[in-house]
Amino acid sequence: MAARLLVLLALVGLIGLRPAFAQSILRDAETEALMRDATAPLVKAAGLDPRNVEVIVINDPSINAFVAGGQIVWLHSGLIATADNLNQVQGVIAHELGHIEGGHIIRSAEGIKEATGITLVSLLLGAAAIAAGGGEAGMGIMAAGQQAAMGRFLSFSRAQESSADAAGARYLHEAGISGKGSVDFFKKLQNLEYRLYVEQDTYARTHPLSSDRVATLTAVYEKDPAWNKQTDPALEARFQRVKAKLIGFVEEPPRTLQLYPTSDQSPPAHYARAYAYHKGAYTEQALREVGALLKSAPHDPYYLELEGQVLLESGKPAQAIAPLREAVAGADGAPLIATLLGHALVATEDDQYLDEAERVLRSAVARDKDNPFAWYTLGTVYQRKGDTARAALATAERYQMEGQNALALRHAEVALGGIQPNSPDYLRAQDIAMVSRAALEKDRKKR
Repeated sequence: MAARLLVLLALVGLIGLRPAFAQSILRDAETEALMRDATAPLVKAAGLDPRNVEVIVINDPSINAFVAGGQIVWLHSGLIATADNLNQVQGVIAHELGHIEGGHIIRSAEGIKEATGITLVSLLLGAAAIAAGGGEAGMGIMAAGQQAAMGRFLSFSRAQESSADAAGARYLHEAGISGKGSVDFFKKLQNLEYRLYVEQDTYARTHPLSSDRVATLTAVYEKDPAWNKQTDPALEARFQRVKAKLIGFVEEPPRTLQLYPTSDQSPPAHYARAYAYHKGAYTEQALREVGALLKSAPHDPYYLELEGQVLLESGKPAQAIAPLREAVAGADGAPLIATLLGHALVATEDDQYLDEAERVLRSAVARDKDNPFAWYTLGTVYQRKGDTARAALATAERYQMEGQNALALRHAEVALGGIQPNSPDYLRAQDIAMVSRAALEKDRKKR
């Protein structure tokens, strides 16, 4: 029985704290721009501030999405690859925003507390019965209590899911976005459950049955004025590009070429094959696919970014600079593309580019501080320019971001020793040192 209790508590904990950081985060300027534009109406309908809500893609082939605290929606790459269109993804995101608005991660503690209370009471009653000589009765009480606790928590979880479904429907309605994609995606899940023989007993599930959700949501959405409204064609075209490049990046090249054969001359197909060929180290083929894209849209910043990436990662950083400069300008200084440009400038090993690299990278980290590679590259620039103190500060930023507090503190102290007191960089080094020292002290007390 004790083992059963531990299993219950472990299950409860995992539902609240999903392993988001166990997989790699996939960051891409084009994808992040699309997600901002596609979700902005839904975020507004949910009463949230678009500046505080993020949609982050993680490299996981399973079909899943979740929230794990804060205002972040985590999408698995497998979900995007499986979706037929943007509307289906919007339906999923609307549901996850329902969890955020409802505070479901925080409120999960209520379900945990109630389930744990039932478990503990059953253990005490069972132990009392055993002590009184009723061994079988005591074991039965414990078993019944465990079952009741699990059932109670699963019921609580299903109620939250139904609440998020209803909230998502409200957001789609207020945003004037069709719920057809939401229904279609649940039908996909329903078919997948049948193929995998997933348990169809409602009592034993954390989520309502997909068939029940399809029926309920269809009844709601078919009455909505936006039911037959089509997604903006330009937005849908952007989604198909993002889906293709994602598949090209995460799938093995033969699989990508199977999904996007050479007979397909659409922009998404060229995109997917470019990534597949680059991943397979077929540089010339990759550049030919990029060339086909640029022929149709010579100044597209994301096509130029890909050209620069292929050249840079193929050992031609000097040739990568021109397309990356144009890409940065065309994408309004997108920090991720600017970081790639900074990397190319540094990779030439030509000191004439160091000032430009510093300027580009400082702009990138000012707009996006959560990029360890940008800080690493900026530190390299400072080191090559002989500015050891600021190289240490950039390194401290990177280590703090990665949770390596001892190394962050050490480099912040080096920075403090060489930067002019009370300057912005000095104050930043002080902040890192203070936060890292406090984290180390907290860890020490835990031990």
